[in-house]
Amino acid sequence: MGKNKMTPSQKRQAIWGWAFITPTMLGLIILNFYPAINTVYQSFCKTGDFGRGNIFVGIENYKKVIANTETWQSLWNTVKYMIVEVPLGIVIALVLAVLLQKKLAGKTLFRTLYFLPMVCAPAAVAMVWKWLYNQQFGLLNNVFHTNVAWISNPAIAWISVGIIGVWSIIGYNMVLFIAGLQEIPKDYYEAAEIDGASGLRQFFSITVPLLSPTIFFIVQTRIIGALTVFDLMFMVMDKTNQALNKTQSIVYLFYTYAFTNSNRGYGATLVVVLVVFIMIVTFFLQKLEKKMVFYN
Repeated sequence: MGKNKMTPSQKRQAIWGWAFITPTMLGLIILNFYPAINTVYQSFCKTGDFGRGNIFVGIENYKKVIANTETWQSLWNTVKYMIVEVPLGIVIALVLAVLLQKKLAGKTLFRTLYFLPMVCAPAAVAMVWKWLYNQQFGLLNNVFHTNVAWISNPAIAWISVGIIGVWSIIGYNMVLFIAGLQEIPKDYYEAAEIDGASGLRQFFSITVPLLSPTIFFIVQTRIIGALTVFDLMFMVMDKTNQALNKTQSIVYLFYTYAFTNSNRGYGATLVVVLVVFIMIVTFFLQKLEKKMVFYN
């Protein structure tokens, strides 16, 4: 029997192995790889109805996208949203995770309450926050006795939307931080207490360095998540809202061109531009990882 010839048992194992991984492979090809390749192709075309009747136009769509100030405005809006959501969502979640690791009455209840926004339907979240932000009868203006147009004033609308994003993601970040904190040996803290280190000193000298892999993972995934935000802005910002131009994300702009204006070639180009931008950001983040992340 040759060395490379499979035994009947090995053949059965190989068949079962392929049987188990084939559905996943088909799912990736049909739902991920093919749409991605097709999107790049359509970015070079003037698309017809439902993708049929495409006319190849080369880089014309890219010229239009790059020359259109609306593209850069929407990209800047997305970056502004990221600047609000990512740092605040991470800092608040980290503080909560550290506090909820302490001996605290009702700790499980607090963890559940903070995680609830993650399981709420985006439509319900948008409806509640639109009511809170309402200029005439909203809770915020009634409580603080103000008359602020929270989501219709172009100067502050992007901050208001960013706050909703922070509120929605805190629970998810907190759970990841709690998991990371549980992996840190207690011996470090006991030794620090013996040396007289304060709780704040322990946090910055032990917790943050040893939690840096988790922090970096959350930073990277949340930056990508913030740059691809759509549902929140779509449901909070009405098309008649005067602040829409100063808040709409680039994915929102893609939706408008691809599905409202039926210009799928232009919409596909916007997606490709966003993907390239995310790749550039990710590249620099990977460079920072080697300098800022401490692996124990």
